[in-house]
Amino acid sequence: MPPVRRRFSIRKASAHLRAVDPVLGRLIDEHGHYQPRPSNDPWSALVRAILFQQLAGAAASAIQRKWFSFYGDEDATPTPEQILATSDEDFRACGISRQKTSYFRDLAAHTTDGRLKLSRLNRMTDAAVIEALTQVKGVGEWTAHMHLMFHLGRPDVLPVGDLGVRKGMQLAYGLADMPTPRQALEIGAKWTPYRSVGSWYMWRAVETITPD
Repeated sequence: MPPVRRRFSIRKASAHLRAVDPVLGRLIDEHGHYQPRPSNDPWSALVRAILFQQLAGAAASAIQRKWFSFYGDEDATPTPEQILATSDEDFRACGISRQKTSYFRDLAAHTTDGRLKLSRLNRMTDAAVIEALTQVKGVGEWTAHMHLMFHLGRPDVLPVGDLGVRKGMQLAYGLADMPTPRQALEIGAKWTPYRSVGSWYMWRAVETITPD
């Protein structure tokens, strides 16, 4: 599958965000331009997103290595067909919970039977992508937002369900409390049409701003 091309100019995004929001202007000065990490493999991106749900990064990475190695290559994501052929016992031996086993099987089933056509997502609107992905068990709005931002390279996604984004808003704007999802939408409204980029800077703010 050909790589997904970014559909917007990072320099234009930075210029827009500087013009509409001095707080973001300071974060851009501190962290430089937005640095996306696109994935060229939508299947692997979704498998990894599910695997890493509610797990610390190091723990999830260890499970990933053990699970992928079961199929012969710790760097190669198992195919839908391999997942559907894997027993509950083998999933459990690799450290995959019963719940996530059901998620992976549902994703594999949607992919193999044509209900989810990953090759078509790049031609769909953001809302249609979210609708398609959330039909899969274990893929909620947050996972769909991450896929839009980091696999499909969409510029205007604001994942208000992400605690890191909302914590970044609290720190960057000096708020007494973490904003609610509705308040986060209001804060990020002026970033349109580059809310994905603004959200990335909120994650950077969490890394660098220490509360008083």
